[in-house]
Amino acid sequence: EVQLQASGGGLVQPGGSLRLSCAASGFTFGSYDMSWVRQAPGKGPERVSAINSGGGSTYYADSVKGRFTISRDNAKNTLYLQMNSLKSEDTAVYYCARGRLGYDYWGKGTQVTVSS
Repeated sequence: EVQLQASGGGLVQPGGSLRLSCAASGFTFGSYDMSWVRQAPGKGPERVSAINSGGGSTYYADSVKGRFTISRDNAKNTLYLQMNSLKSEDTAVYYCARGRLGYDYWGKGTQVTVSS
């Protein structure tokens, strides 16, 4: 059974940082591209970042470019998202998903709230 479990969210002040993790199991993690997708209240899903299976190619939405860094540890079956200089508009539920443009599995999300 494919499982993706995101963690690391929380409440942070504007300008702060968080590191999200996504523990993957039930499939060969190192063979798949992975993504972080977020959904803010009242809005549709937004692809935040993606990384290829080997970790050598990444994508960032313009809204997070220069502030967020995606990475992965295939030996630990874990996907990461380092989020710096957080803004109120980054408030959302963050999900890790298997795939790069289309996703066949989503994990349970983790809430990120940026507020003073």
